[in-house]
Amino acid sequence: MTGGMLHVDSRVKTAMVSDCLDAVGIRNNVMDSFIQPLRPGMRAVGIAATMQYVPDPEYDVVDPYATAINFLDTLNPGEIVIVSTQRQSLSAFWGELFSAASMGRGAVGVVAEGPIRDVEGIANLGFPAFSNFTRAYDYKGRMRIQSTRESVVCGGVEVNPGDAVIADADGVAVVPARYIEEVFEAANAKAQTEKAVMRDLLAGKSVKEVWNAYGVL
Repeated sequence: MTGGMLHVDSRVKTAMVSDCLDAVGIRNNVMDSFIQPLRPGMRAVGIAATMQYVPDPEYDVVDPYATAINFLDTLNPGEIVIVSTQRQSLSAFWGELFSAASMGRGAVGVVAEGPIRDVEGIANLGFPAFSNFTRAYDYKGRMRIQSTRESVVCGGVEVNPGDAVIADADGVAVVPARYIEEVFEAANAKAQTEKAVMRDLLAGKSVKEVWNAYGVL
């Protein structure tokens, strides 16, 4: 990792990272399966920047988005936004303009355990977004941002600022900061090994022969 940017082989998948987390004794750091990519093929790997929403019908009529604006304007290249909502679905928590602002700052994606909106716009931007469903409602007057860049629970997994997150069609895995180097080093190596395993299996070698050679399936 250099300057907050993760160096991860493009073949590394969430499932591989999950296996590598298992290997270091972390067995419950994949988010609940209801969090899915907005479009097939979306993938994001980055350092967590967290937001916590809570229900609240009150809002500042003069400056209702002050906390969100400050958060978006302080995003760093290589960060992935993690939106915790206490599993509320009162409103959307993310949209096209938040995505554009994040892209402009160099952020690599968003994971939300609640609804998002402007989904066609987000897809057209090519901004990797992961959530459970869509809803058109604005969060103003329904939810508010309670905190940013603090520990949250998203999709059943604790996420701390500085943790690494990988999201793709297999799901969303969280790597605690102290394990980033170890886990992604192993995941990069696993991706290389699985390439060789795939080649040999497609060439007709027996599963037993391949297993004995690589110890990977």
